[in-house]
Amino acid sequence: MRLFAVLLAALLLGGFVVPPAWAAPPERYLCAGDPMLAEVHAGAVDAPGIPNTSAGTVPGAFVVLRWRDLSLQLPRTNTHGAPSYSDGKWFWSAADPERPKFSLLVGSPEEFLCSR
Repeated sequence: MRLFAVLLAALLLGGFVVPPAWAAPPERYLCAGDPMLAEVHAGAVDAPGIPNTSAGTVPGAFVVLRWRDLSLQLPRTNTHGAPSYSDGKWFWSAADPERPKFSLLVGSPEEFLCSR
């Protein structure tokens, strides 16, 4: 019983991180010479009238990018073609998974070269 209590406490306090079954493992990239993790999360269909569901992503999907000191959560754009993600400031697309596109869109716009 005591072991159960310890395991339950560790679980509740974050001692175990178990990703949900639907979560894909993060992809690893090198962008502008620094490591990046990209985690795509499928969202609930919150706008069924938007037809673009390329690569299994639907409206409500998002990507989390961890790069340098940034942690960005970019919503799925619903443009035609391969899935892309943008918050209006940052843009991410892995249409070519070997060379994804990652850009800063505002201020001094910049494209960061990325590779798997």
